[in-house]
Amino acid sequence: MRHSSVISRRVAAVSVSLVLASGVVACAGPKDGDAGSGGSGKPAKGGTLTVLNRDPQADFDPARLYTSGGGNVPSLVFRTLTTRNREDGAKGTEVVPDLATGLGKPSKNATVWTYTLKKGLKYEDGSPITTADIKYGIERSFAAELSGGAPFLRDWLIGGADYEGPYKSKGGLDSVETPDERTIVFHLNKPVGDFDYVATQTSFAPVPKSKDKGTKYEEHPLSSGPYKVVENENDGERLRLERNPHWSAKNDRERKAYPDVIDVRSGLDSSVINQRLSASQGADAAAVTTDTNLGPAELAKVTGDKELASHVGTGHFGYTNYLAFNPKVKPFDDPKVRQAISYAVDRSSVVNAAGGSSLAEPATTYLPNQKSFGYTKYDHFPAGPSGNPKKARELLKEAGHKDGLTITLTHSNAKDFETSPEIATAIQDALKKAGITVKLQGLEENDYSDKTHSAKDEPGLFLAHWGADWPSGGPFLAPIFDGRQIVKDGANFNSGFLNDKSVNDEIDEINKLTDLEAAAKRWGALDKKIGEKALTVPLFHPVYKRLYGKDVKNVVISDWTGVLDVSQVAVK
Repeated sequence: MRHSSVISRRVAAVSVSLVLASGVVACAGPKDGDAGSGGSGKPAKGGTLTVLNRDPQADFDPARLYTSGGGNVPSLVFRTLTTRNREDGAKGTEVVPDLATGLGKPSKNATVWTYTLKKGLKYEDGSPITTADIKYGIERSFAAELSGGAPFLRDWLIGGADYEGPYKSKGGLDSVETPDERTIVFHLNKPVGDFDYVATQTSFAPVPKSKDKGTKYEEHPLSSGPYKVVENENDGERLRLERNPHWSAKNDRERKAYPDVIDVRSGLDSSVINQRLSASQGADAAAVTTDTNLGPAELAKVTGDKELASHVGTGHFGYTNYLAFNPKVKPFDDPKVRQAISYAVDRSSVVNAAGGSSLAEPATTYLPNQKSFGYTKYDHFPAGPSGNPKKARELLKEAGHKDGLTITLTHSNAKDFETSPEIATAIQDALKKAGITVKLQGLEENDYSDKTHSAKDEPGLFLAHWGADWPSGGPFLAPIFDGRQIVKDGANFNSGFLNDKSVNDEIDEINKLTDLEAAAKRWGALDKKIGEKALTVPLFHPVYKRLYGKDVKNVVISDWTGVLDVSQVAVK
């Protein structure tokens, strides 16, 4: 999952993670008035909020952005039909209306979804926002020139698979209807009970056809949010946002928009970002980061400083780090071998290798420990905190490996505390106690990504991770365990090559449900069922620890994103 202003399940899967998810109780950052809120008193409008980041906010076009819940910085400019609830913790996993008057109205078994726009919506130039603009914004996201956005509509909209976007295809997508300026209807080729979550993606942001400049639109996209772009240097390395005078708080209940200016400065080294936030000098006193965590060493230093510790936001996000098996490669074709490794894993040492208990929480389930995902507690191969080598040896003996065996574990050489050498070494040491000799194969990041997501070249055992596009079990389980999503020529994420009809059918049945609580329970039950197959070994969920400047107020961290929400922050 790439997680900064952009959160992408596909990027997450290829381990280009910018940040590292869950706990029994969600832990959010302090609110105004709490210790560390940046001073007493209520948050007020005014001032400049500085955002210090590593990676530029590249491709600042709603068609090209792949975000969860509308993203962080992008959601200041691009409003969508729905958005994430901007509240702390578990409440923040709810989907709420944004441009629409309410959530979508499903019909025909959740294959048709209808939304109505609020009255009085305007762009930064004062012109009205219509459903035709939302339809056009979606259509241009199909253009090859504007690739990079979420893939769901191409798969789900009737006719989407063959549509090439408005620059090449004559006419628009008939499956997106706009009977009037305030009504938009989506016709899907399959039931999607989660469609309200999908409608938070930036591809649902309105784009007026008359203002579209193709690939150059990103230089000055027309704002529907509280801020407009007044500067965009070096493809998002420097973004300056100022107030959109035609945005109205009356029809936007989610974004507080306290600062007058948002100044995003990227291309910075992680250590420099944390040093500047620690010092909180000058403009940095009113600064935050949307993509840089505190590392283990930095966290230890910060924890020892009471003042600094009061300016650390803690967040959880739906994300799981795990061992992945390829059952097509011996000896992992034998379930007893996979079970033996599951028992042998020492999660305490893995957590330590990931930065310690402040930055990682042990996992025994594939789904994150959050209600919205349908978390159902289970531990099919109880290893305790430090592994169960005795049970592992028994299973190996039953599998015909009484003298142990030698295997290879593939990992990335990237220092990401997820799929990196530290985690691999912790696994190697634990399995040695069970008579399993582990040879480590470290690959450079791109090679690692290519190999672990190739159906042809996938290793037998490798470190992997997955994050959700939205807080539901569907985008977590389906890409990894739905047999119909196995990709033979391209990026494959179903590492265990599971193609079980009962699993596929249950995914389809759950997708018909528009009662999200009922769906969550069934996702949890399905997770438990799949877990018995030992196709993965859940290791840990990351915890995000991020500094913010001493003058920053109103820190809100939801379990949807796990990070500080810039739309809520005040600096006055």
